[in-house]
Amino acid sequence: MKIENTPIEDLLVITPKVFEDERGYFFESYNEALFRENGIDIKFIQDNQSFSKYGVIRGLHLQLPPFAQTKLVRVLQGEILDVAVDIRKNSKTYGQHFSVLLSDENKKQLLIPQGFAHGFSVLSPTAVVSYKVDQLYDKNSERGIRFDDPSLNIDWKIDSKECIVSAKDQILGGLKDLE
Repeated sequence: MKIENTPIEDLLVITPKVFEDERGYFFESYNEALFRENGIDIKFIQDNQSFSKYGVIRGLHLQLPPFAQTKLVRVLQGEILDVAVDIRKNSKTYGQHFSVLLSDENKKQLLIPQGFAHGFSVLSPTAVVSYKVDQLYDKNSERGIRFDDPSLNIDWKIDSKECIVSAKDQILGGLKDLE
């Protein structure tokens, strides 16, 4: 397993060790002991999965404390641009975002700690995204940031005419509205 730091503290890109042969491949997508050995001590309690088609943008979503979630995101099929926005008010990178291509080919994962908003855009014809969380969903603590908030200037790698965004996500406010 390879763990890469990002320009935003505590946000990690994880690449598992993949064993390939003529039959295909095998890898451990999650190993609690290996994570702990590498300083990642999180108790995941739920797995989520979504299916989306090209152009879908999901997010930017978050939950407020005490229901804030750490997420370990990976792609089972297809390719996405995964995006995390630092919303930790005391962080030196508050309001900054990081994006990474996650795909079934590169098998990379993004570990997004509590204190971040999260979203992704689908760049392949379809994508299946799986992620672990350390807190259950709580409707009353759910919040979000509009995907096209000009203060974030996120390039979702999709032409604006081809973006597919839920009605719920289209009415979200900007980062400033979280304050």
